Amino acid sequence: MSTQDWLLQLQKQRAIAVIRAPKLELGLEMALAVAAGGMQLIEITWNSDRAGELIAQLRHRLPECTIGTGTLFNVQQLEDAIASGAEFLFTPHVDAAMIQAAVVKNIPIVPGALTPTEIVTAWTNGASCVKVFPVQAVGGAKYIKSLQGPLEHIPLIPTGGVTLENAKELIQAGAIAVGLSGELFPQQLVKQKNWQAIAGLAKNLIYQLA
Repeated sequence: MSTQDWLLQLQKQRAIAVIRAPKLELGLEMALAVAAGGMQLIEITWNSDRAGELIAQLRHRLPECTIGTGTLFNVQQLEDAIASGAEFLFTPHVDAAMIQAAVVKNIPIVPGALTPTEIVTAWTNGASCVKVFPVQAVGGAKYIKSLQGPLEHIPLIPTGGVTLENAKELIQAGAIAVGLSGELFPQQLVKQKNWQAIAGLAKNLIYQLA
């Protein structure tokens, strides 16, 4: 997928569902639930149970969705993720070798960064956009807005503390999209396997950000 196509998807969807699944079957249900709610960008963290297998299954089950992965720490994991069918890649940190490896394969990569120096370093190394993590720890929407002056040319995806309540504020502050994990999958609802309620949360989020 080209960077341009990736950015267009982010601008259209505005939210990525981040799934950490202790069991593959649970991860599958979680992904199907948010997809039923209208979310089309789904990240399976690489430390999920059989992440590669789950990504492959979701590519087959949800052809209308774009399935990627995150929590990648090195080039080997990145290459394994691409081989499993991951369509976009997130990392918690800035690693030039990983960015270059993704660029060569034409797979969008979103490194995690916090300071302006880290954000610019990721961008100049070829990142398609930059994950600002953990955004809530440094001021949330106010921090994203303060970055817009000097760094408005860099697409930012805040994660870490993004909620159903503050997601819209982060978009309004200048973020191209947001990533949500636990907020979309409350433990009680997952425990009860109340997938309809989780689909409802996803639907409300998409509606808010439209």
